[in-house]
Amino acid sequence: MKIALFSDIHANLPALEACFADMDKRKPDVVYCLGDLVGYNIWPNEVVNEIRKRGIPTIAGNYDYGIGIHSDDCGCAYKSDEEKNMGKVSISYTNSVIGADERNYLKHLPRHIRLEFQFGQRNVVMLLVHGSPRRINEYLFEDRDEKSLARIMTDAGADIMCFGHTHKPWYKKITAGHSLHAINLGSVGKPKDHDPRGCYVMLQVDEELSSSDGYKLHVEFIRFGYDTEKAALAVQQSVLPDAYGEMLIHGV
Repeated sequence: MKIALFSDIHANLPALEACFADMDKRKPDVVYCLGDLVGYNIWPNEVVNEIRKRGIPTIAGNYDYGIGIHSDDCGCAYKSDEEKNMGKVSISYTNSVIGADERNYLKHLPRHIRLEFQFGQRNVVMLLVHGSPRRINEYLFEDRDEKSLARIMTDAGADIMCFGHTHKPWYKKITAGHSLHAINLGSVGKPKDHDPRGCYVMLQVDEELSSSDGYKLHVEFIRFGYDTEKAALAVQQSVLPDAYGEMLIHGV
């Protein structure tokens, strides 16, 4: 089975359109969105409605939750006063332009999606979260200690855990009695790994009874180009901080 997963669009419609164009060519069996549809750009309603139009199962990101309840706090871990002040402008702007129907959609998004596969006698659980199973805005970076990561997954009953929130893609396979797979999807619309191209993940899950796990998992990170100048210009022509446009150009 081919499973496409993407996250952290952040109201970047040109990036989402390019993501879908690339994804459609690859013909996944199913597609999931792991949240943060809105914030930092001018197309929150359009992004929400593109995902709804396709009927894509979606979970809430921390930004979606904040906008859904009309909060002035997105649950983001800003490191400086400058970042905090820019963040206040972003969530205020998003709250001012989001439609009532779109806000209601964001408010009622689930926190997790749990998928279960049966391979021979082996029951395999894939857990889809935004930040972590513990908190919607917990950051799981690549340097997370493997024992800590394994504990988080074991406590959640997950063999495969897919998540976003950091905007930096990575994959780790951990041996803890059986294999655990931790996969960060990166970001469609606001990459932070110094590569301005959007990113999503294609998983191939197949039964393999000769394996002690009972299955084989192939993880592919797919990068795609999009019109970053259009997305950056939209930011610069709005009340949003120009810095957000520069970040898109440089992938930071």
